[in-house]
Amino acid sequence: MHDDANGGIDRRTLLAVAAAATISGGAAGADPIVETSAGKLRGTDEAGILAFRGIPYGASTAGRYRFLPPQPTQPWAGVRDALRYQGHAPQALEGVSRRPEMADFSGAPDTTPEGEDCLTLNLWTPGTTGKRPVMVWFHGGAFSYGSANSLRTQGNSLCRRGDVVVVTVNQRLNIFGHLYLADIGGPEFAASGNAGTLDMLAALQWVRDNAAAFGGDPANVTIFGESGGGGKVSTLLAMPSAKGLFHRAIIQSGAAVRLIDKDRANRLAEAVLKTLGLTSGQLAELQMVPIARLLGAIAPASKAIGPTEHKLFDRYNFGPVVDGGILPSQPFDPIAPDISRHIPLMIGDMKDEMAIFLAPDDKVWHRTLTEAEMRTRVGAVAGADADRVIELYKGMHPEINPAELLIAILTDSNFRIRSLTVAQRKAAQAAAPVYMYAFNWETPVHGGRLKAPHAMDVPFTFDTLEHVGSTDRSPAAHELAARMSTTWTTFARNGTPDNPAVPHWPAYSPQTRETMILDTSWAVVADPNRETRLLWQDITHTKA
Repeated sequence: MHDDANGGIDRRTLLAVAAAATISGGAAGADPIVETSAGKLRGTDEAGILAFRGIPYGASTAGRYRFLPPQPTQPWAGVRDALRYQGHAPQALEGVSRRPEMADFSGAPDTTPEGEDCLTLNLWTPGTTGKRPVMVWFHGGAFSYGSANSLRTQGNSLCRRGDVVVVTVNQRLNIFGHLYLADIGGPEFAASGNAGTLDMLAALQWVRDNAAAFGGDPANVTIFGESGGGGKVSTLLAMPSAKGLFHRAIIQSGAAVRLIDKDRANRLAEAVLKTLGLTSGQLAELQMVPIARLLGAIAPASKAIGPTEHKLFDRYNFGPVVDGGILPSQPFDPIAPDISRHIPLMIGDMKDEMAIFLAPDDKVWHRTLTEAEMRTRVGAVAGADADRVIELYKGMHPEINPAELLIAILTDSNFRIRSLTVAQRKAAQAAAPVYMYAFNWETPVHGGRLKAPHAMDVPFTFDTLEHVGSTDRSPAAHELAARMSTTWTTFARNGTPDNPAVPHWPAYSPQTRETMILDTSWAVVADPNRETRLLWQDITHTKA
């Protein structure tokens, strides 16, 4: 291994590692046909990577199957085409905004139909023989929106990089996947608050039953996801029924310490029924409410029940419910779940997560936010602690303006403290390693205003920079994507991220808190930004 002057890896070594991991699969030009548990599938050969899109892992969830556990897909005769994406879940996009000039941040939008026949997954493999690690991606979108049908998350490059099988999953979201009707509707709806959670379980069961036919190893499955996808990974780590279906986990900018509890979920369901003018005896009618009308009930119902008590840790009104059964307890509160104590974990965040969420605000975008406006915004999050928060960050960053100060503070309060809490509680089990990272590389697009924002890591993970507008396509960006995708696939293979393309990455411990900094060069730093960590741990009462 050759270190450069900055402590990184020279380009020749990096390219050699990438070349060694590049695997070609199958006979070029032939349409691959694979037999699955439900029937034969025809895919496509895409320059040596075999792609199968729109594979059903469950039946339609419409009508009388709405709010119920996923049903098996019906077997088919003959050969079914798996040549293109097949649709995605109804989207709850209220409140989601983006500056017009950032329309291509995540690449081309998913144009497949939106509907309740959405239990599909997509798969890429270098070949149908062998026993490769399987990487199962759960997309982001706060359990409210998003899709697995994206160019930035197609698996071709990742397959080549690390000789792995890549799977991306569509599932039920928002009110369709997480309306808790168990106490209102009785046994038939016992699983309703976690219908979307059970979709994830069904997808992993499909992987267990079918991975070998695609050249994958069902005994070596890694689940990974970003943002809401990281929340999905956090949820699966706390599900007893998911035990044995995966063996490693990666949480990117989406640590979920707490999810909605039954009391709040019940109040939310009552508010939904009231909004729709239905009673608890009309759940059969609720199953037939048009999609748009049901989506329209989300915002008023959420407003009706007000803010949560644990505002820095509680996530997702319409997300997985801690129901005492499917999810017996909070994922990482007050401790990490024992059920997944043996699972190695990689976890981390972007340096400037909130830059993308604050971008629609012209005063933040143009850096004209005033000191008073910044203090008001911080006060809404930190309350009585706002002054000491601001003074600490000002002392650490005397050169930055109020808009950038707001980005830094809200990034730590909304993201970093959650990841730190999950990492320290998982590491405290001393049963499986935790590897923590911070993605610090700043994108130069849009004049550098976005810095290192939320979701920019996704195309670096998949090595698909050519499909997005969130980064430039410089040699530095491509080398970072090569390092990151190599390291992620190495972790999937071995349960440790160590590989010749990066410095040795020690496991995180509550005492020394080693963190890998991802930038043009990579380096391990012990307890980065210790002062802000201690501050937010004090505010949230999560001291180690």
